[in-house]
Amino acid sequence: MPREETATRHRVLIVDDEEPMRLLLAGMLTQELPVDVQLAGTSEQALRLAEKNPYDAILLDLMMPGVGGFGVLYGVRRSVPNAATPVIVVSQVTEKDAIDRCMALGANAYHPKPVKRAELVETVKKQLAARRRA
Repeated sequence: MPREETATRHRVLIVDDEEPMRLLLAGMLTQELPVDVQLAGTSEQALRLAEKNPYDAILLDLMMPGVGGFGVLYGVRRSVPNAATPVIVVSQVTEKDAIDRCMALGANAYHPKPVKRAELVETVKKQLAARRRA
């Protein structure tokens, strides 16, 4: 792989307690964008990874055991390497209060499940571009 191609790859963390969803989201992104994905199946695993590794974007489910998505979002916004990393919530929860809470905690975007591939890829692309400009 040419050196400049490697330099433009982005690191994305996908957090969802359901493995099929993690794999589906990973497939959507890797087929469309120059990304390397890391997968987390628990809230605790996501928080450990976010404390140690810088990411260019994080896709986050809300409905997970343990501290759940809200807790992960809160923790990510307080972790040094990812405090400004774009977080895109991908969830079955569609109540306005939950979406408002996500945004108040620092989410950059919200996508309801079932995910529309083109919309999600476009959102990730925009967030990655905005992060590069920042």
